Amino acid sequence: MTASSQTILFALLGGILPALFWLWFWLREDKLRPEPRGLLFLSFIIGMIVVPIVIPFQRWVSTDLANIGFITIFLWAAIEEIFKYTASYWVALKRKVMDEPIDAMIYLITTALGFAAVENTLFLINSLSSGLFWSSIITGNMRFIGATLLHTLSSGLVGIAIGLSFYKSKKIRRFSLLIGIILSIALHTFFNFFIISSTSNGVFAVFAVIWALVVFLILFFERVKRVTKKNK
Repeated sequence: MTASSQTILFALLGGILPALFWLWFWLREDKLRPEPRGLLFLSFIIGMIVVPIVIPFQRWVSTDLANIGFITIFLWAAIEEIFKYTASYWVALKRKVMDEPIDAMIYLITTALGFAAVENTLFLINSLSSGLFWSSIITGNMRFIGATLLHTLSSGLVGIAIGLSFYKSKKIRRFSLLIGIILSIALHTFFNFFIISSTSNGVFAVFAVIWALVVFLILFFERVKRVTKKNK
């Protein structure tokens, strides 16, 4: 095995395995009525495919990595969140199999984890190709506890919005979806902004907030599972 193939293999393992761990964790939350495995697999794959589609749009917004402003960070976040939702919608959310409130969270989180898997892999390839082995290990761990969860949370917010309004009128569902997407973009924007502008201690503080929000997501996961037609 050549050095380049080893780099790609290690990067794939480091990028995909953490995402699969989190996918396993969230799917355990829906054990009573699990979604079709084929559709979950397709949702994960479409999340992976979205990454190379998103990158040209983000480069069009800005290629100056040395001087990234808040507007650029916001636009990058908006592009990712809109594309993730759109991909999930066409693959799963518009299908008849989406027949209960919790399904939206499952499919959106699955798509987000596919996206995170490729994004993590690209970061690791860059570090490993530069010969920065320990930097790659640190990067992998930081993305495991930070960026991967960020994608889960941001897409999860959209899923919450869809789930809570599942049995409401079309007008309320559309408004709720819009609020969910706005919140997901806001969370993604502020996470990236503070990660870029913070010191090392500040970065850990941001990650602590992300972990706290994971607890929030788990609680709302349970809340969405209890949504019934009586809530209409």
